[in-house]
Amino acid sequence: MNQPEQPTPAEESDLFGNVRWVRLVLTVVILMVAVSQLTQYYSTKVLLPRYCESQFETLLTLEKILTRTRPSGEEARKPYIIAAKLIFLVPQKTQESTEDYLRRVENYLRSQCS
Repeated sequence: MNQPEQPTPAEESDLFGNVRWVRLVLTVVILMVAVSQLTQYYSTKVLLPRYCESQFETLLTLEKILTRTRPSGEEARKPYIIAAKLIFLVPQKTQESTEDYLRRVENYLRSQCS
C-alpha cells in the first residue's frame, strides 16, 4: 500500500524554522502591547498625581519649556523634566498655538485631578 511521504530533513527544519519566527513575532508583539499598557498605567497612576499637587507651577514651567531656548538657565532641571513629561501625556497638535496647547493641558489636568 502507498504510505504518505515523510518530509525530508530539509523540509522539517524549514517547518520548525517558520514556527520559531511566528513565536518570535508573537513575543515581540506581546512585549510591545505590555510596554504600552504599563506606560498608560504609569502615566495615570504615578505622573498625574504629581501634576495635580502643583498644577499652576507645572503649567508655568511647561510654558517656559515651549517658549524659551534654555528654559532652566542655571536653575535645577528637575522641575523642567517633570513638566516636559506633560508633553508625552498630552502631545501638542500640529499647527496648535502655544496658548491653545497650554489651555488644553490645563483643562486636561483639571479633568484628571478632580
